[in-house]
Amino acid sequence: MTDTADAAWENLVHPLHLTLKKHAFDFWLARGAVALVAALQLLFLNANLTVGPKWLAPIVELAMLLPLSVATAWTQQRVGQATEDHHWNQIARYRKYVRIMALVLTVVIMVINFQELISVVKALLFVAKGTSGQSLLLDALNIWFTNVVVFALWFWNIDAGGPASRGLSAKETPDFLFPQMIGGGDKDPTWSPGFIDYFYVSFTNATAFSPTDTMPLSARSKLLMAIEAAVSLLTVGLVAARAVNILA
Repeated sequence: MTDTADAAWENLVHPLHLTLKKHAFDFWLARGAVALVAALQLLFLNANLTVGPKWLAPIVELAMLLPLSVATAWTQQRVGQATEDHHWNQIARYRKYVRIMALVLTVVIMVINFQELISVVKALLFVAKGTSGQSLLLDALNIWFTNVVVFALWFWNIDAGGPASRGLSAKETPDFLFPQMIGGGDKDPTWSPGFIDYFYVSFTNATAFSPTDTMPLSARSKLLMAIEAAVSLLTVGLVAARAVNILA
């Protein structure tokens, strides 16, 4: 098929189809990141620092992740079968519920991670029994990585209305300004950020404690970046440093 034919075909396809097709794999990257966080909590988190059994938090996260993954697969299947406007309206409504589920899961993971950070800090300050420098260092690394994933999910889900509707409505203003969004003739009008882009933004914010190449535009994005940087600074500056001192 020629480039002209491809362009003509895309003009006939609903824009939601193009958006979901372009970033279809991003949804599974996000689901995989949550599964990885749950696995790390189960394998490496110190049982003395958790509320309830060590397996409780990962099981809760995976139990919420399962229906979310099924809903994602169902939506992507329906996108391939949709042919009329009412099909797209149904998919758009369904995507709103999926997004709410994703945000609730993100909140749950964030609360669990904050609780773990508080527990580790208490263990350091009051020398909790059953903890060692090695275990506290692993806990710090686990908390830091989970923090990166959590805020990558936040950034991905809030920016310009979320991943499924991003770029479809002029009413949705962007929360982040990526380098690809500025410039003259070198600007790519077809580019839109994916989950990896938001993971990179979260990673650099957690390591530099400030924005790097991508700027927050909205008040909520600035607040989220400030919270992430504060958690990262506390984890790296207090928990990890103290654990290394214990090792020494």
